[in-house]
Amino acid sequence: MTDATALPFNSHAEFEAQLRDCLGRARSTLQLFDPDFSVFPLGGTETDAALRHFLAGGGAIQIAMHRSAYIERHYPRFLRLLREFNHKIEARATPRSLHHLTDSFCIADGMHIVRRFHSDHMRGEAAFDTPQATELSQERFSGIWMEAVSTLHPTTTGL
Repeated sequence: MTDATALPFNSHAEFEAQLRDCLGRARSTLQLFDPDFSVFPLGGTETDAALRHFLAGGGAIQIAMHRSAYIERHYPRFLRLLREFNHKIEARATPRSLHHLTDSFCIADGMHIVRRFHSDHMRGEAAFDTPQATELSQERFSGIWMEAVSTLHPTTTGL
């Protein structure tokens, strides 16, 4: 994605600002991947409001991760959102064979992307209104999605 349209970031605050921008631009789809989402502000009030607005407007979310434990323990707002919009949010966990994947990204509508190069670091890039910047990550997400299995069920029985 490195080109003239890329907006680099190096800190948590810059990452969150770019992510808020990406979420605000989303109209129909959000595809998110991170090993555990521990640095994504999924539990924050601003993110909750943005995601509620997006989902109420007809949007759909696909979220893929290696482990869901962090979300289950630290993001009650996101779990409540999952219960309220369970028909518009699908969460999947990757098999062990994909746990070597360490990048992290959010793709909105196939046009906007915020991507961290490695989930252990805040260094990354964002690109908006640039479909070609999302292509590689979209292909990656499709492959991850096909291999992943359902997780984060809206009720304890998974119904």
